[in-house]
Parts: sequence; structure tokens; C-alpha cells
Amino acid sequence: MADRLKGKVAFITGAGMGMGREASLLFAEEGAKVIVADIDPKAASETVSLVDKKGGQAVAVTGDVALEADVERMLAEGTRRFGALHVLYNNAGVLWKDRDRSVLETDEKWWDRVMAINLKSVFWVTKHGIPTLKAAGGGSIIMMGSVSALAGFTRAQDAYTAAKGALISLTKSLAIQFARDQIRCNVIHPGIVDTPLQAPYLTDAIRKEFETGIPLGRIARPREIAYVALFLASDESSFMTGAELVVDGGFTAG
Repeated sequence: MADRLKGKVAFITGAGMGMGREASLLFAEEGAKVIVADIDPKAASETVSLVDKKGGQAVAVTGDVALEADVERMLAEGTRRFGALHVLYNNAGVLWKDRDRSVLETDEKWWDRVMAINLKSVFWVTKHGIPTLKAAGGGSIIMMGSVSALAGFTRAQDAYTAAKGALISLTKSLAIQFARDQIRCNVIHPGIVDTPLQAPYLTDAIRKEFETGIPLGRIARPREIAYVALFLASDESSFMTGAELVVDGGFTAG
């Protein structure tokens, strides 16, 4: 086990599967104690078990990140367990291609739910997490953005796109507000990532379409995004705040 995050406690939302689970495992491998937050108790517990098997430390907290009371409780439970908090990783998000489409097609209930999970959740996590980061003498806030916030797509997901675009502005606002508290805030913009959430939509034809349009010729693996989050969580990025890191295999460079 390495020590890039030795002595740090990280709160990771959506940590029951996909990129959140990979980040939990990687952060623990690098010495962090991990608060595994997820709406699914079984998934959160499975992530904790995987961390335990690798010799790391983690605790599962469950709730809906879109609800302020749940977020406040989860942060309090995790902080009580580990005694501090240094990293807020806002990984939780949904991309429902069958429900979130063009503005002409998306129902109000799906707009509200997508915005709640992808944007409002971050508002609650930072609202209730920042005071604890301050108490620790500073820390790192990591946002999960998307290349959808940087480019338009003919296959629209407009609620998702709007939420991820708003995260850029929120990132910059928090970075400026809390810089003097030694709290950094940065956003990662992944391209398409091979996760369980994406699996139902990645038919052979669609996978081929993505691979053709990505200069590196493939879809990202979850751990490749986790490594970028690790950098932002660590002291290696200590002079970095308000920044956007694009991790898309060159897609937006074309």
C-alpha cells in the first residue's frame, strides 16, 4: 500500500459501483480512510468489503445524495468514525439516456431528478462538508463533470448537460471563496467510461461509434478516472484550484 493519501479521510459519493468504487479502492490503497456513500446499502457494503480485503479502512454510509438531511447525516456518521475529513469527492451522478433526452422530449420529473442527483447533491455535500474541511486545516473538493458540459451532441441529454455545465461555475465559485482556507476545488471532465451505469446503452454499434470518434481509439476504464481524482485529492495538486481536467482520450481536441 502506498501513501499518497496517508492520513487523509475521503468522502466519496456514488461509491457503490463504477468510478466511485474504483476511487474508493484506489484511495484506500494510497492510505486514505474512505467514507463510502451510496443510496444502495448492499453496494456500499460490497465496496467496503473489497477495501477491507486489500487491507484498507472504509465505512459505508447510505442515503440519497439529493436530500440535504441524508447528506448531512452521512457526512456526520463518516466523520465521527474517522475523526476528520480532508477530501470531498462528488462522484455520484446519473446519465439516463432513455429518460433524459432533448428539451423537447424530457419530462419534468426526470429533469428534476437528474438535476437533483447531479447538481443539488454537490450543493449539499459542499455545504455540510466544507466546515469539516476547514476544521482539518484545508482539503480538496473534486467535482465530476463531463465532456457533455464542453460540447454539444446530436444524441442529447439536456438535463445532464445543464447540470454538468453548472458544476463548472460552482467549482470556480468555491475555489475562490475558500482558497484562503486552503480548500481547493477542481472538476474532472471524463469522456465515455465503461461503467455499469453505461453498460445497458453500450451496444456493439454504439461502442464502435464511440471508439471511432475517440483519438485514442477506446472507451475509458473507471480506474483511469480514479487516478485523476487521486492526483486532485493528494498534496501533489496543492497549487491547483478552480481548474478543469479533461480526460476524454482526445475527443474534445478533435
